[in-house]
Amino acid sequence: MIFLMTVLLLQAQAPVLENEYVRVMRDSVMCATTKPAECGDRVIVALGNVELRSGKSIRKMKRGDIAVFKHGESYRTPTGGSYFEVSIKPFHPPVQSPSEIIPPQKNAIRYNGRGFFVFEERLAVGDTRARHSHSQRVVMQLNRTRLQQQPDGQPEIFVDIVPDRVAFNPPVIHTAKNVGDAPLRGIVIEFKPERPGR
Repeated sequence: MIFLMTVLLLQAQAPVLENEYVRVMRDSVMCATTKPAECGDRVIVALGNVELRSGKSIRKMKRGDIAVFKHGESYRTPTGGSYFEVSIKPFHPPVQSPSEIIPPQKNAIRYNGRGFFVFEERLAVGDTRARHSHSQRVVMQLNRTRLQQQPDGQPEIFVDIVPDRVAFNPPVIHTAKNVGDAPLRGIVIEFKPERPGR
């Protein structure tokens, strides 16, 4: 019985995504304080109604809301609904970016920091996002829909968008059309292209 409880506890606290750039936890935190050396800036992404405490302030968050904490800032474990904690690793490898930087249209910037920015990805049913680019990024979708994408120099692909799933995507230049029956809505944390010599 104790062994089973220990296994369940460890599974509940395992990252849902981890690589050299980020660690993403779901419904638990590893970086509420900045004591762990591998914790840099962090982003809390609400998947439901969440209460987030930091210092003396209490923030009520709803699905799709974000809170960004810089290195040195701390918070308590969120309560209420589901959420992601995305921790940017401070000593990650150089950011991979496409050969051409073309900002995507129709999205809403939610945070613009030194090494990354956060935007709400939006695309209405039947709408097309013109050719644009992305550097490496963490993608958390909020709605179920389907995209038709045309990456530069590659065959067209169809992507089924699954809500509440997190992914780390490589750099790309492409066009995208929402061919699903619901609007595209997601939160994306995208690394900024690095300047030479940085």
